[in-house]
Amino acid sequence: VLSLGADVLPEYKLQAPRIHRWTILHYSPFKAVWDWLILLLVIYTAVFTPYSAAFLLNDQEEERTWECGYSCNPLDIVDLIVDIMFIVDIVINFRTTYVNANDEVVSHPAKIAIHYFKGWFLIDMVAAIPFDLLIYRTGSDETTTLIGLLKTARLLRLVRVARKLDRYSEYGAAVLFLLMCTFALIAHWLACIWYAIGNVERPYMEHKIGWLDNLANQIGKSYNDTDMASGPSIKDKYVTALYFTFSSLTSVGFGNVSPNTNSEKIFSICVMLIGSLMYASIFGNVSAIIQRLYSGTARYHTQMLRVKEFIRFHQIPNPLRQRLEEYFQHAWSYTNGIDMNAVLKGFPECLQADICLHLNRTLLQNCKAFRGATKGCLRALAMKFKTTHAPPGDTLVHYGDVLTTLYFISRGSIEILRDDIVVAILGKNDIFGEPISLYARPGKSNADVRALTYCDLHKIQREDLLEVLDMYPTFSDCFWSNLEITFNLRDVRRLHNG
Repeated sequence: VLSLGADVLPEYKLQAPRIHRWTILHYSPFKAVWDWLILLLVIYTAVFTPYSAAFLLNDQEEERTWECGYSCNPLDIVDLIVDIMFIVDIVINFRTTYVNANDEVVSHPAKIAIHYFKGWFLIDMVAAIPFDLLIYRTGSDETTTLIGLLKTARLLRLVRVARKLDRYSEYGAAVLFLLMCTFALIAHWLACIWYAIGNVERPYMEHKIGWLDNLANQIGKSYNDTDMASGPSIKDKYVTALYFTFSSLTSVGFGNVSPNTNSEKIFSICVMLIGSLMYASIFGNVSAIIQRLYSGTARYHTQMLRVKEFIRFHQIPNPLRQRLEEYFQHAWSYTNGIDMNAVLKGFPECLQADICLHLNRTLLQNCKAFRGATKGCLRALAMKFKTTHAPPGDTLVHYGDVLTTLYFISRGSIEILRDDIVVAILGKNDIFGEPISLYARPGKSNADVRALTYCDLHKIQREDLLEVLDMYPTFSDCFWSNLEITFNLRDVRRLHNG
């Protein structure tokens, strides 16, 4: 559940591979929890690194960092912890197993190191370098813009996250949520860039026509070049920048925050292009998700139309027509239009036997006739059993039908009728049919069998049962002696009379 890797359980997970000491299995619970922790840190990095680089890094902030180190700003301490965790993650990746092309778990440290070097090591290493700490220690006079750009190298880890989150692409709601989060994250990044453009350009403009000066005039917080703290607050600037990027990405653009300089206009054009691509991807996925949600309804109407065309073509009379339509509607609501037998046939025979053993486990465990059977015998019997579902009023056996099947009731109630008179009512764990071992040929039914409630029944063909018991002769005698048929449907008189 926690693993960010593939959700299909491969064969190697079912085995206990031998691993070197201090090596971590890539599908272990620890690695799953660690991956989620790194994912949360990457999300934090994706949100706060651009914000910090654009809004929080300035000359005064840099001077404060020189004076009191990382204790001035709590965000700096968090950033340092994130850098340390990313470095620890690199160490863990050097000791984490992987699966080679032959689906074998590789735990040899040298092979793991070579595999990691060829893969994600470079990206992880660049994302983990604490550039601001290195610049601080060397006492370099690099500009704050360079510091901000170097800090954004952490965003490279998003490439790995995007690949790991690919496993959720089959879930419509998850795809929609991820798309909305991506849209908001891109809007946040663009807002940081929008502010950075205005902030970098402002000192060099002769006429103050940038969006920051317009904002300052609108809210009455004008800039004073002698006072660095003058002008709009960081909150005002970020909210306005985010408002502009969202309105541009969604192609609304009210115009109350507008680009004035050439740099701002070029950036706005780029934002509109990105917005059109995001719009197409999000709405394209939304339409696909909605279509997927209603695909079941469309299939139902298509199948129902076929049934009605069948009824019209063959001119089926009303009582039988109503039964056909009611049965189709009930069968669809019960199985959602899925052919369970077709699904089962898609698996290998050994797996089919295990599935059938599970589906018929209640019958095989509780029915006295199957006691003493070997595991192989039970698997063979389970493969021959079929499960059927009957709605109320559905006739399972008609008077005079050839008795080729033995029925075991697992849920519901049925009634036995002769000349429309109820002669017996059977329920859970009851058995009806004929004692197959006593007769060489199948007989005919002496009554009608009709479902009173929704019923689940296990049934097995006469030939299939005899074939399995013939393969297990030691169990055969035990089975026939323990089998107690609740109602014998065989019509002895009808057989004698021809």
